[in-house]
Amino acid sequence: MAINTLADVSPPEQHGQCPHCLGTGWRHNSNEDKRVMRCECKLGIRAKKLIENAGIPPRYESCTLETYRAESSKPSLVNAKAKALKFVEQYPIDKTGLIFVGKAGAGKTHLAIGIIKELTSRKGITCLFCNFQELLEKIKNSYDPSVQTTSMGLLRPVFDSEVIVLDDLGSVIPTGWVWDTVSLILNTRYNANLTTIITTNFQDGTAASSDEDGEAARARRANREQTLGDRIGERMRDRVHEMCRMISIWDVPSYRDRNP
Repeated sequence: MAINTLADVSPPEQHGQCPHCLGTGWRHNSNEDKRVMRCECKLGIRAKKLIENAGIPPRYESCTLETYRAESSKPSLVNAKAKALKFVEQYPIDKTGLIFVGKAGAGKTHLAIGIIKELTSRKGITCLFCNFQELLEKIKNSYDPSVQTTSMGLLRPVFDSEVIVLDDLGSVIPTGWVWDTVSLILNTRYNANLTTIITTNFQDGTAASSDEDGEAARARRANREQTLGDRIGERMRDRVHEMCRMISIWDVPSYRDRNP
């Protein structure tokens, strides 16, 4: 009886295999280079999972650095987008974070989310999006009065993710508990040498002095526009300066008005 010894030479993609790595997940860097690198087919699967786990709200799903409109007539927008792109290119060689400072609607969150989308899709970096106010609410709701403790499980991803976006820092009226929580998050990530990207609606500035007494001094403090120092405390403002580069997009109209 004749035996068919012909090998199956049909293209690997017909068998559901990637034609570049033949299903191994690894491919050579180039024809001359013997080193191997992760194949794009596996990076794509990993990137999809990373994006799904990053906690990006549905309303921001379309936000990318490519879709961020930086009109040439607005130098601060052009500068902000350029620095966001540079950050992605240089990470993780340079792990210094960023803080986007600007009025509501300036496009700060769009840029921050665009960055973590690039990091996940191009470099396979574990990222997490956290709205500051929502995070504090979750921590409060996890408080167990019987043992007077909060579930640290909520904060573990915030502590451990390689890159996080801390959106709208300073949005909650400052109290001792709020300041303690900010300190815990920032100091933990600082000591672990992890990257933090921050957005805030408050101008970078020192906290109002409380040294003056009297009705006139209190009135001056009440009428003064609050700063980041007022909202998170001077000690944590200094910590932010150590962790992040400041990018100001203060002098532009609302991004929502620019993109009807």
